[in-house]
Amino acid sequence: MDEKKKTVSLVVPFFNEGESIQSFHASITRVIDALSSINFTIVCVDDGSSDDTLMQLIGLNRLDARFQVLELSRNFGKEAALTAGIDFATGDAVIPIDADLQDPPELIATLIEAWQKGADVVLARRTDRSSDSFLKRFTAKLFYRFHNTVSKPSIPLDVGDFRLMDRAVVEALKKLPERQRFMKGLFAWVGFKTVTVDYKRNPRQTGTTKFNGWKLWNLAIEGITSFSVIPLKVWTYLGLFTALLTFIYAAVVVVKTMLYGIDVPGYASLIVAILFMGSLQLIGIGVLGEYIGRIYMESKQRPIYVVRQRYGL
Repeated sequence: MDEKKKTVSLVVPFFNEGESIQSFHASITRVIDALSSINFTIVCVDDGSSDDTLMQLIGLNRLDARFQVLELSRNFGKEAALTAGIDFATGDAVIPIDADLQDPPELIATLIEAWQKGADVVLARRTDRSSDSFLKRFTAKLFYRFHNTVSKPSIPLDVGDFRLMDRAVVEALKKLPERQRFMKGLFAWVGFKTVTVDYKRNPRQTGTTKFNGWKLWNLAIEGITSFSVIPLKVWTYLGLFTALLTFIYAAVVVVKTMLYGIDVPGYASLIVAILFMGSLQLIGIGVLGEYIGRIYMESKQRPIYVVRQRYGL
């Protein structure tokens, strides 16, 4: 490799992506070979795959030394795999990208161009997500808007993990010690000079997504609780509000009793009130439990991931 050239590292998490590897390899190789002014390394992170993903990645490393393989000891999840890849990436800039090719590798040249013009972070924003289902688009938009209302800093709308980060940004990210990782929030938290380029998201070419509704829900909860305490604060105001309503209702009962005598309360309204207040209490305890659970996990100080083997790294 020419030492005078800048090096860009692509970070690619893999989990049971055996069907996608050959098309991914062909697409990435075509793009990086055309960018002769840049040296590339591709850090492929196998996140405990149970198919032949690892064997195929090792084969890529033997065929092309630019493809480096990091094998995790088990499935730690995409956020941990992404963290591992960023930790081991050595490029002057780092680009996380998915193996399913929904984020077009052809955009890499545009990201690098913006970086060379002085940007520290170049975001890739999806202007067309028609390849995603209506439910996924709707819930994603709902999450972003809610997250940005209650949390700081804001997460750019319709921006995923696909972006370019300068080495200074990567080093700042590596200093963040959270075990419970929400990478989009961490990317936004470090800041730096940022520009945005738009693109149309492609349909997934092979395989199926590993994120179901339950995993996306848990990721959303992770994102909100990692960057906001408003879900905790809201129960203070809700408690004050319900206490005020209770005081007003008590005053109404006293006045009615003094004016009209004792009124026998209805059983149905009593049960409704008890169930309503009990439900509020359980929800409040649940929110509190979410934060306590995260404190508990952080206090153990377990590593974010464990590396079993490295190939070419």
